[in-house]
Amino acid sequence: MGRIGKILRACIILLVVAILVLVLFRIKYSDSIRSLAETQVINATSDLINDAIDCQIEKGNIQYDRMVYFEKDLDGRITALKTNMSEVNRLKTDILNLINDEILALSTDALGIPLGSLILPEFLAGRGPDIPVEILSIRNSDASFSSHFSEAGINQTLQQINMHVSVDVTVLVLGQTDSFTVSSQVIVAETIIVGEVPDTYFKTGGFYETENS
Repeated sequence: MGRIGKILRACIILLVVAILVLVLFRIKYSDSIRSLAETQVINATSDLINDAIDCQIEKGNIQYDRMVYFEKDLDGRITALKTNMSEVNRLKTDILNLINDEILALSTDALGIPLGSLILPEFLAGRGPDIPVEILSIRNSDASFSSHFSEAGINQTLQQINMHVSVDVTVLVLGQTDSFTVSSQVIVAETIIVGEVPDTYFKTGGFYETENS
């Protein structure tokens, strides 16, 4: 056998060994890789959701008095709290579009799984070359709002409006796809209401109520 033949044979052996190692690695660490990939994507996506909403708040695009308005009687007492559904729907659409774009723009550098976190997490967490993780698509995204009331003093009530965002993502890692849901909740607006909160809010509003504390 000539020199070229020996080199070719050695290359074939190395290739076979590499494939076997990759297969065994995938079999042994498949569940761990899936779990870590999901954690990486959930953490990164949750941060993006919070940042997107914070950005809208800083720009003044989310304001309590645009979302909720009071009806009062001749004595100035609040008789109803009503939701501006057109503003709520606009806010929902704008934020979801922003979140979807930001999630799809996430790089593999931001999502990669350090090899040390998989093999020896006690000593090498966050170290070593990354196993690439890529977000392929967003299958669905949705948002809902809830209103939470709590006492804030004598004859005063704190109302907080929460936005609940859920995003279904599909990721690619080690040649396999996986899908899961990322959820996050952020307070988008709040105000202090002086006086009794009327029950008619819950009949005419577009939010669902959470328990008072």
